[in-house]
Amino acid sequence: MFRGINAISLDGKGRLALPAKYRERLIAACAGHLVITIDPTNALREPCLLLYPLPEWEAIQEKIDTLSSFNPVSRKVQRLLVGHADDVVMDGNGRILIPQALREFARMDKRVVLVGQGKKFELWDEATWEDSRRAWLEEAVNENAALPAELDSLSL
Repeated sequence: MFRGINAISLDGKGRLALPAKYRERLIAACAGHLVITIDPTNALREPCLLLYPLPEWEAIQEKIDTLSSFNPVSRKVQRLLVGHADDVVMDGNGRILIPQALREFARMDKRVVLVGQGKKFELWDEATWEDSRRAWLEEAVNENAALPAELDSLSL
């Protein structure tokens, strides 16, 4: 399980050092082999990347591969998720290289935020993350915001 928010700097080559607290789990789970792709949900306003340990990604791609390429919506999902997917491998220092095209898509410069999401990570440009988080918190305190039915019984 990956959780937590980590501010990280990209180096001049576009590499980021994964936090030490995740490295051992990633080595055990996937020998440091990961897949990075775009998050197509709300990508124009809040672009971010998704980073999966390889076995987690393979399960997702298997489901995507079963979608009909004749269905226009399914085809878009295939193009966006699989088409943008790239294999990355942690080096001996726990770094991964974020491909240039994906850095450009997510508008990443120097400062990024790695957000644990259970079985995967989200990777955000720091300014985009801060703006989005602020907006989500404002929405959360809005009295008219309705929780999905699945969360009705959740107590924090």
